[in-house]
Amino acid sequence: MTGIHQILLSGPFGLSVTPTVEYLVVAGGAGGGHRGGGGGAGGYRTATGFSVSKGTTYTITVGGGGAGRSSPPGGEGLSGSNSVFSTITSNGGGGGGGVQQSLPLPNNQGVAGGSGGGGGFNANSTGGAGNTPSTNPSQGNSGGTGIDSGSLSAGGGGAGGSGGNASSPNTAGSGGGGSTFSPTSIAYAGGGGGGINSGSGGTASDGGGAGGVGSGAGSQGTANKGGGGGGGGSSSGSGGSGGSGVVIIAYPATFAEAASTTGSPTVTTSGGNRIYTFTGSGSITF
Repeated sequence: MTGIHQILLSGPFGLSVTPTVEYLVVAGGAGGGHRGGGGGAGGYRTATGFSVSKGTTYTITVGGGGAGRSSPPGGEGLSGSNSVFSTITSNGGGGGGGVQQSLPLPNNQGVAGGSGGGGGFNANSTGGAGNTPSTNPSQGNSGGTGIDSGSLSAGGGGAGGSGGNASSPNTAGSGGGGSTFSPTSIAYAGGGGGGINSGSGGTASDGGGAGGVGSGAGSQGTANKGGGGGGGGSSSGSGGSGGSGVVIIAYPATFAEAASTTGSPTVTTSGGNRIYTFTGSGSITF
């Protein structure tokens, strides 16, 4: 029986068994608003027990981060792009809201996405909804709400929590926290912090960018962590760009390496797992 077991594991994923893999698919984070809210993190989807087939090629798309808004004045940040592994799609983060404008449309609201963008600093500046479109389990959380008093914007949502609301007298909303992927022990998909007129911009973690102050720009989200960009300072600051996404595939190192890959993933072995990290689009064949 032991000898048969060794033969089954000798080739790429064995001769007659179909293994399962653990995946993480993080989309691109969104940009922060001009004079506005923090961008929402890219959607975060992970699961174990995903069946793959020997000889089958699986396409991987890594989404880019959305641009922070610098014009038109008060505009909302641009949403991030989707990331895909096989049939699993994570949706780009929603842009941070800007400032109430009469033309072309009011754009102080956070935009919906994998995680939603934070609201800008005018009254009723609600955050964008997270987990849009809906998946089970949820891929992200909503952005926070901005307020007019003191020109305070809200934080974008993250994989691990909603964006923080702005609060008087002088607190911009923080970005929602991300979530840790166990095989790498790294947290991904934090939301961007909201911008503020004076004081300290909204804080951020897990790949999100901090909010700007006054005429200062929001910080950019971290590349390949799917974080939202920080909102621009509420006097005239530009939003920071969101960070690009990532796709990671892990399975027990007792199985052989994949038959082939494209896109130059980084391959590591840690904690008994063989881990493929794609920071750009490509494919994997088992």
